[in-house]
Amino acid sequence: KSAIMPVLWLAQKKWGWLSHDVMKYVGTLLDLPFAHVYGVATFYTMYFKRPMGRHHIQVCTNVSCLLRGGERLFDQVRNRLGIQHNQRTADGAYSLEEVECMGACGGAPMVAVNEDYHENMTPDALTQLLDGLK
Repeated sequence: KSAIMPVLWLAQKKWGWLSHDVMKYVGTLLDLPFAHVYGVATFYTMYFKRPMGRHHIQVCTNVSCLLRGGERLFDQVRNRLGIQHNQRTADGAYSLEEVECMGACGGAPMVAVNEDYHENMTPDALTQLLDGLK
């Protein structure tokens, strides 16, 4: 049971998200019931239950980030890409997620693209970041 979270993470890295078939595979691999695997996968927001974009953009809007412009940054990405929370662009290039906390309150506001964290973001810095994504 202790291997379930890292195995789910590896499965997500391989397939991009955790479909029911992938969760069943993980259950078979670890000799765990599907219900247990599904429960873990749906409890944690770090696991995607639907396809996300090649560039998954997370914007923190929790207290520290909110006070330093996190909500404005989320709106900036939302307006630029034309998508809402947990949606992806039609071409599959981008997805957007509003998150509660990424543990970088000292560097608020925080934006992550895939697994790369960007602290002390400003609207101009965010524009540059988005312009640099290919």
